[in-house]
Amino acid sequence: MAEQMSAEFSYKFRRAFRSDLDAIVSLTTDAYAPYTSLFGGPPVPVTENYTPRIERGEVWLLEDGSDLAGLLVLERHEDHAMIFSVAVSPAFQGKKLGIALLKFADGQARSWGVPEVRLYTNSRMERNIALYAAYGYRETGRRANPYRPGWTLVDMAKPVDKAA
Repeated sequence: MAEQMSAEFSYKFRRAFRSDLDAIVSLTTDAYAPYTSLFGGPPVPVTENYTPRIERGEVWLLEDGSDLAGLLVLERHEDHAMIFSVAVSPAFQGKKLGIALLKFADGQARSWGVPEVRLYTNSRMERNIALYAAYGYRETGRRANPYRPGWTLVDMAKPVDKAA
């Protein structure tokens, strides 16, 4: 578990437990709500079954006291870490918690000894793409979303040695 302090709040990261499932689903639904209406349907993280991910230790929660402020779903692969989802509760947005979650992913990737962190996002999530690019991710390609016909995914990657 990692703890961070700032002038605005103190927060800690911890792995999710099965008992956190309802809170994970609620936060994810709320965080992705603007995209659900934009896309005319929920993004894949909203429809994901998080139970297997919790069991594999892929879901990390960012807490501010007793409040769930955000979450990160991070997969460990042999040659990279893959971010499946970064979600910040609407009540905590605008406090740079998305960057805190990305930094945490960098630290996990470094501890796993993998050379890069990868992610993918919907091509219509332009604000997120800009945030990832500003944080050091580069676009590595675009592809059709295999789960949502007509949607395009943007693949991005960032070397671990460039972690902030």
